[in-house]
Amino acid sequence: MGSVFAAISAVRMLIAVVKSKGGVLQVKKRDKRPSCLEDPSLGEPQIIYLEDVKLHYVVSGPEDKPLMLFVHGFPEFWYSWRHQIREFSSDYRVVAVDQRGYNESEAPDGMMNYSVRKLIKDLKQLIPALGYDKCVLVGHDWGGAIVWMFAMKYPHLVDRLIVLNGPHPGMFEEFIRTSWKQFKMSWYISFFQIPFIPEISGWINDYKMLEECFNGKKMGICNGKVSPEDVEAYKYAFSGKGGFYGPINYYRAALWDSRDPLPYCLIETPTLVIWGDKDVALDPQLAHVPKKYVSNLTVEHVENASHWVQVDQPDVVNKHIREFLKGSKQE
Repeated sequence: MGSVFAAISAVRMLIAVVKSKGGVLQVKKRDKRPSCLEDPSLGEPQIIYLEDVKLHYVVSGPEDKPLMLFVHGFPEFWYSWRHQIREFSSDYRVVAVDQRGYNESEAPDGMMNYSVRKLIKDLKQLIPALGYDKCVLVGHDWGGAIVWMFAMKYPHLVDRLIVLNGPHPGMFEEFIRTSWKQFKMSWYISFFQIPFIPEISGWINDYKMLEECFNGKKMGICNGKVSPEDVEAYKYAFSGKGGFYGPINYYRAALWDSRDPLPYCLIETPTLVIWGDKDVALDPQLAHVPKKYVSNLTVEHVENASHWVQVDQPDVVNKHIREFLKGSKQE
């Protein structure tokens, strides 16, 4: 059934191209970085060379403070954490990384260069390369899936785990088998398995898909927190050399990963899940992870917040994170 949804989406896209007589294929040239990406309050851009990939990240905060590492989702980049960077950089050494394939990070060729094993290996190398032996690890969406798996495999590197609208992989696998609602919501996963067309759909009509993600009526931000300049920042990021090639290969590699999955180990690290309840891609029930996967779990639902909860309701999200970190330290 997922392949049916994918085929319908592909046909609709092709019809739109034909009807527009090629007009939707016109894309604005973006040579100048939007000024919001140059805001000094968001920290300094850095490049780091890991074993097999070059990553770009933005860093802010005192070097003698604990590390708080932010891992974005799809279709995002480090800028999605702008409200959290400003909030926590006085108390932490805040690093918001562009994952491999995104924005100014390197985009290796080959689908399996975006496997979960590769992605968590990047974090394993990044934390000590930044001069730390552990961190507060925060992930959203695809970044959430990665930090879940990372905390299972490398618990000694995670002091506290925070996940925003990103289901535990084991929970998601169980849930989608029994939830027709979630199966329909996840149609795009099948669509992304089609060669070439998903990449094209990302940039046609001058990256209209990004506008729909953040400001559209169905999936967009609920509270008008994304400005035209913010949307332009996302378009700039995806107009670079890598484009959508790497990001969409995360979904393709995940299908192959499922044939040789990493084991789901119990996470004993104190964990906070924050969930925007207006998410149109993920059912809010996915926030409640069974104790067989996480032994020390706190769940906070954010009403009137979309999938992009950290942008939609930043004050509420930041408050939940602060309270969680404060309470964990007291324990």
